[in-house]
Amino acid sequence: MGGESLIIFLIVGVIAGWLAGLIVSGGGFGLIGDLIVGVIGAFIAGWLLPNFHIDLGNAIVNSIVFAVIGAVVLLFVLRLVKRA
Repeated sequence: MGGESLIIFLIVGVIAGWLAGLIVSGGGFGLIGDLIVGVIGAFIAGWLLPNFHIDLGNAIVNSIVFAVIGAVVLLFVLRLVKRA
């Protein structure tokens, strides 16, 4: 992964974390925590979802949607674990 790709990946992850924080309601990890979860969720979804051959056509839209899905799932699971 080159420098430009890493920067784009981080920006997409931050956007995804912010959107996931808005989508998943309840007690959260704060803005910074949600953004970190977004970056991790983007990594997970970027690795997992292409294995299911899901493609939305446009690369940046595809990346953002995948990252949001991954961040929402990860944020939901982390909030369930936090409550337990």
